[in-house]
Amino acid sequence: MKRDIKVASVQFNHHAGDKAFNLSVIEHYVQQAADSGVEIVSFPEMCITGYWHVSALSRAELEALAEPVPSGESTQKLIALAARFGMSVGAGLIEQGTDGEIYNTYVFAMPNGEVQKHRKLHTFVSPYMSSGDQYTVFDTPHGCKVGILICWDNNLVENVRITALKGADILIAPHQTGGCHSRSPNAMKRINPELWFNRDENPEAIRAEMQGKNGREWLMRWLPARAHDNGMFVVFSNGVGVDMDEVRTGNAMILSPYGEIITETDSVDNDMVIAELKAQELEMCTGRRWIRGRKPELYHALTQSLGNELDPHQARFADK
Repeated sequence: MKRDIKVASVQFNHHAGDKAFNLSVIEHYVQQAADSGVEIVSFPEMCITGYWHVSALSRAELEALAEPVPSGESTQKLIALAARFGMSVGAGLIEQGTDGEIYNTYVFAMPNGEVQKHRKLHTFVSPYMSSGDQYTVFDTPHGCKVGILICWDNNLVENVRITALKGADILIAPHQTGGCHSRSPNAMKRINPELWFNRDENPEAIRAEMQGKNGREWLMRWLPARAHDNGMFVVFSNGVGVDMDEVRTGNAMILSPYGEIITETDSVDNDMVIAELKAQELEMCTGRRWIRGRKPELYHALTQSLGNELDPHQARFADK
């Protein structure tokens, strides 16, 4: 990373299937970010199309929401915003691949006209959607290398380490999480949607859930370690509010390569956080020093099948 850079992370409550509305929210926050001198702004996973309602859609309904990348209308809108405001804009959608498959894809449009995309490696929201098979790390016109991992991609530590080994300075980590129904007994659980609908009358009730074990407390078990152990800045964006029968917990935050939270929000509604990332923090950070002590000859077991692996949809919803 050649210089300091100002970045932003946005949490917002998307409207399921309403791409025009969701893109209008994105444009609103891009304008705000530009006014603050931001160079990279990150929006949540599948925020253009909507997320959890997709689990109930047929393949035909999914295809109606999907678009090619980069020629689709939504990607072209992101490209136009990036050029107009002179910043990189990242947001998630449903991609219709040229191979006929449907992907959970994150588009990263840069002010020089370049576009990168990451297909989620571990897609589970619909059995009709396929997973990607490539890591995404690239140079930007901002003097830094960016990597992208979507939501559950970040929960498998190998993905984050490989992204770091490929040279990423900043990890863009768009999510739709918090308030999920986990079958693990000591993991996050669903939040009562009525608490969010009543947020104006009783904001502290929903804030307690979003900051507690079903939201921020769960993130704090693992997210700072992804930044610290791999020597990267992490830009965490997320949905917020009701998403079909679940409640996303927001918690938009930006973390240093030491795993410290530079900035975060406890808002129970749409919000944006901004931070200036200091290039010097990367130079001698713990994670990058530790990585130089690796012994790759010992790690053969990481590439071997145990024989009990499941596809992402099975792994997410299986009883055991």
